[in-house]
Amino acid sequence: MARKSRDEVLDNRSARLRLPVRKEPFWRNIQEGRALGYRRIAGGKSGTWIARHYVKGRTPRNLFQALGSADDYLDADGDGTLSYQQAYDAAGAWFATLSKKEPVRQITVAEAMTHYMTHYRAKGGKAERETQFTVDAHILPSLGKRLVDDLTAGIIKAWRDKLATAPARLRASADGTPKSRATLDAAGKRARRSTANRIMTTLKAALNLAYRDGLAQSDDAWRRVQPFHGVDAAKVRWLTDDEAARLVNATQGAFRNLVVAALLTGCRYGELCNLRVADLDLVGGRATVREAKAGKPRVVTLTAEAVQLFTTASAGKPRNALVLPRDDGEQWLKSHQSRRLSDACKLAGIAPAIGFHILRHTHASRLAQAGVSMSVIAAQLGNSEAICSKHYAHLAPSYLAEAMRAGFADTGLVPQSNVTPLAKSTMKGK
Repeated sequence: MARKSRDEVLDNRSARLRLPVRKEPFWRNIQEGRALGYRRIAGGKSGTWIARHYVKGRTPRNLFQALGSADDYLDADGDGTLSYQQAYDAAGAWFATLSKKEPVRQITVAEAMTHYMTHYRAKGGKAERETQFTVDAHILPSLGKRLVDDLTAGIIKAWRDKLATAPARLRASADGTPKSRATLDAAGKRARRSTANRIMTTLKAALNLAYRDGLAQSDDAWRRVQPFHGVDAAKVRWLTDDEAARLVNATQGAFRNLVVAALLTGCRYGELCNLRVADLDLVGGRATVREAKAGKPRVVTLTAEAVQLFTTASAGKPRNALVLPRDDGEQWLKSHQSRRLSDACKLAGIAPAIGFHILRHTHASRLAQAGVSMSVIAAQLGNSEAICSKHYAHLAPSYLAEAMRAGFADTGLVPQSNVTPLAKSTMKGK
């Protein structure tokens, strides 16, 4: 039989005040798995009463409830200051409420993912299609039928490790047969671990939501599984000026305007597709992005070339008209750019073919190489300065050196000297 914790003398005020000060309360068992605690506090302050309830199950845990202050120095009033008996009764009342609670309905991981996607759509998540693909392709096949409360750290870790060692999926063949890369080199293994981290982030987000909404009893299982470390090194692809020129020359019509606008502004595909004439301030050289990925509008500074492009594109249009529509006047939609950009890369000799987001990286990389500060680049892109430094700081020839020297003031450790080193040519003359 397990040894019971020692009952402390708590019902006597003088005895309580002789107890040592410590963070862990002194406990008196009331029933099996239930106890009343007293925490001694330093500085001549009254201690506090606390109740503890032990919950059995696959992931056992303790529940705690603060009851009030002890009557160490003030008379008990039955409200904020409690005697031992009043604290005992308050603990009993709390235990009674726990007994009346209906058990949590157990849900499967599939139900948790459906709950999460409903929440994701309601809050206006910007990557719904990609997130749903992640759920369908990587989470549901292995974990979908399992109960959330039956998940263990070992189950989640084995699932994560299987993702990290599986070859990357490729686009299915015309008959629907799935394809994948046959081998993984060192870079490929790192990339797969990074992908496993991103997929696990989606799983954890869904399980955390289920836990917060009372659909899971504990979050201990997935909280103890950590992501792979050191696998998310920044690796940014961008176009040189020559590549950018060749790419633009390989496009035509409305799509060319879209590509040029991305290179000149650093805006995302969706931001350019939604840009309206009313969002432009061509006199001030600014464009307002009202539907940014982070949910907050931002102002993008326009270069002289960008002002010229948008002036031509918006000429004679009403304020609510699209600045960069398709050739048929309709709005660009998701994936409309993919095949066109792939064909343009093939024609321009750019291999491997890039995605539209690389045009945004090209804009930022060009600014970094010109010595523009990370804070300015961050404002232009709508990202944090930390993210921009991670991706682009190494491209700035003097950014790191200037930042380090500005932040490290003189220490006074090296004495001043009037010694002037001789030039090499002078020394050779001797």
